[in-house]
Amino acid sequence: MQQLITGKTKLLGVIGHPVEHSLSPAMHNAAIQELQLDYVYLPFPIKPEELQAAIQGFAAIGVVGFSVTIPHKQAILPLLSAIEPIAQAVGAVNTVVRKENKWVGTNTDVEGFLAPLQTYHQEWSQKVAVILGNGGAARAVVAACTQLGCREIHVVGRNVQRLKEFRNSWGNSRFAMNLEVHRWDELPNLLPQANLLVNTTPIGMYPKVEESPLSVEEMADLPPKAIAYDLIYTPNPTKFLQKAQQVGVISIDGLEMLVQQGAAALKIWLQRESVPVDVMRQALRKHLGL
Repeated sequence: MQQLITGKTKLLGVIGHPVEHSLSPAMHNAAIQELQLDYVYLPFPIKPEELQAAIQGFAAIGVVGFSVTIPHKQAILPLLSAIEPIAQAVGAVNTVVRKENKWVGTNTDVEGFLAPLQTYHQEWSQKVAVILGNGGAARAVVAACTQLGCREIHVVGRNVQRLKEFRNSWGNSRFAMNLEVHRWDELPNLLPQANLLVNTTPIGMYPKVEESPLSVEEMADLPPKAIAYDLIYTPNPTKFLQKAQQVGVISIDGLEMLVQQGAAALKIWLQRESVPVDVMRQALRKHLGL
């Protein structure tokens, strides 16, 4: 039963460019319908040069809040009145809410990333995290691993200059006390101690669905009970996670992170303690044909 949209219907949405492929509307509208609320969640394609005008327009028409995806996660920072500490640490905003006639930005990727890990009761203070890639997604993972209390966090990349910039960008933040960066060829030394291995690179995503950032032989060096976590959610499972399963380590895909970061955002917009996470997950799986 499709809800009737009227002049009273409250607006939520996602901004990005492009945004047609976004899975957020399917997930959020399913939750809104389940809660029987008079809200609708829409995709808004916003070009980078129109970002400022769009944000002002959203204020004018009373948008309650919105998700932020590529390429606006960093560009939006100067256009907001306030930025929550977690988003400042990550240097990116993925969720914006209207509070007291001001735009407030936060980042629910960190919470989304951590949610599926909470089921594995590990003594994280003894654990080592190895993160493949050093882009925006890697920043959220570093912040998350710091919150977990990991003993060491290693970020691995191919471009030495970008690795240096990544390390320097944290300054002496509490998020970077245990952070080290490494060139890709240093991986053989890191994998045998990696209790948590995270792929934040686009390798394994369309069009590179047949590729994996690591081979089965490399994955075989992981310690027993290690967790391999891919932020990619389609294809499901990725080649990276297929290889993880082959060597017998725990695998987590990006679908749960997508669901959980969405649920965290919806709680903020609706000011609710809980939202129907199962309904959101089912809507996504159906949408992806899983």
